[in-house]
Amino acid sequence: MRLMNRRFGPPDLGAGTGQEQELARPVRNPFVHDLRFTPLQKAKIAIMTLTLFPIRLFFAAFMMLLAWPFAFVAVMGRTEKDLEMPMTWWNRFLDIALKVIMRTMWFAGGFHWVTVKGQQALPAEAPILTLAPHSSYFDAIPVTMTMASIVMKAESKDIPVWGTLINFIRPVFVSRSDQDSRKKTVEEIRRRAHSNGKWPQVMIFPEGTCTNRSCLITFKPGAFIPGVPVQPVVLRYPNKMDTITWTWQGPGALEILWLSLCQFHNFVEIEFLPIYTPSEEEKRNPALYANNVRRVMAKALGVSVTDYTFEDCQLALAEGQLRLPSDTSLLEFARLVRSLGPKPKKLEKELDKFSESAKQRKGEKINLNEFAAYLNVPVTDKLEDLFALFDENEEGAIDLREYVVALSVVCRPSKTLDTIQLAFKMYQSENSKTIVEEDLAVILKTALGVSELNVTDLFRAIDEEEKGKITYDDFDRFAEGNPHFAEDYLYLDQTDLETCLDSPSATASNGFCTDFTPEDMEELQTHPAEKKLN
Repeated sequence: MRLMNRRFGPPDLGAGTGQEQELARPVRNPFVHDLRFTPLQKAKIAIMTLTLFPIRLFFAAFMMLLAWPFAFVAVMGRTEKDLEMPMTWWNRFLDIALKVIMRTMWFAGGFHWVTVKGQQALPAEAPILTLAPHSSYFDAIPVTMTMASIVMKAESKDIPVWGTLINFIRPVFVSRSDQDSRKKTVEEIRRRAHSNGKWPQVMIFPEGTCTNRSCLITFKPGAFIPGVPVQPVVLRYPNKMDTITWTWQGPGALEILWLSLCQFHNFVEIEFLPIYTPSEEEKRNPALYANNVRRVMAKALGVSVTDYTFEDCQLALAEGQLRLPSDTSLLEFARLVRSLGPKPKKLEKELDKFSESAKQRKGEKINLNEFAAYLNVPVTDKLEDLFALFDENEEGAIDLREYVVALSVVCRPSKTLDTIQLAFKMYQSENSKTIVEEDLAVILKTALGVSELNVTDLFRAIDEEEKGKITYDDFDRFAEGNPHFAEDYLYLDQTDLETCLDSPSATASNGFCTDFTPEDMEELQTHPAEKKLN
């Protein structure tokens, strides 16, 4: 599979309808944070661990515990009607007290100065605040400074201490046990947004997960469904050593906390951008609204935008015997597949049909027009990009079997052996049901989304009888006896994977603001708008 080695700078984010001519693939994988230290930096961290770290940790924990009784008193006996009434002097005192306590907690953690640019709008002017990029649990700093409401999982309200503090900021809860919870959440946000400022602002992280801030990934349309003005808020952490970023591939939550508390000072900037008022077209199309707000925020940050989503993070970190390297082109493949129509989950049902059709061609390559007919889609720029991923030699023809293998990985990333078995059915000879080393190389290169891969040692290990060919049963037996075969035989030269193999699977977002976009609205993200810039 061909790796797209183009490098893009920030796209033109000038005025217009809000549609980029081409969403750039970011220079860095947005879900990977590679943190390395020099010997001097390691020595400093060791000294701070023994001196400053325990003191900071104690005071930060103490301030959070100190905030609990204030929050408990504030929420005790509070009704929904009380929330829509002007704050009493007592509630105002508790609000200010909690802001001071939480600001002291951040100060104890090394955030001595928080730079604030721009002016926060009033709730009546912009009922919703959209924050990006979302890169860490330290993004809670603007939440505690404004005491704006956020969208949280319903289970979080039962967490000791934390649950009481969350309840104080009047959150909107999303329940995983209620199938209609997402729609109810949207209705609740819409109700608050149209209250003419009676409710506090709702602060939403539209990316839905944490990234390394190298770009802005796709915004979930949930925050934009109400169709009310929003105020974009951008976050920056201009530190020489980035111990703040918490992504799925990189340091874990506790390690980030430890490293950040070991820094003498942590810089953070919060910039409130001008209020964005949606047009009538944007009110009708939340995905378009989300895209246009993202453009404004990307321009302010000076970063690119990309169609990568949290689902791509799930693909990159799915549990399975084949773990994708950080430079895999399968993320690009998944993005292009989504842009052409149905989601990969729906395409999974069609895999057997696709594989049978590809098998019948017996390796005969097809051109772009035949590929379009196979997928039943018109020839577009997106389709040409998808085609180019498999046109390794730029000869204008591809092997359809490679497309099916890549599609199988995207549709079911955790089911490695199912994909391998499907590939064997397409590549094996009719009589002996075997494949040769060259076939195995193509299968695994495509399944990993890389352009080069040495499978000689793996093939020889499977081919114990040295026949020069293997069956799927041979591969299956070997994989069962060697569950870490990929690490032992395939990743030897891929140093970028070393820090990723122990990363947790991305079954849920690592951001603290959960996504609440209804599933029927997520479908709109495939085609946020029909028209493109010329």
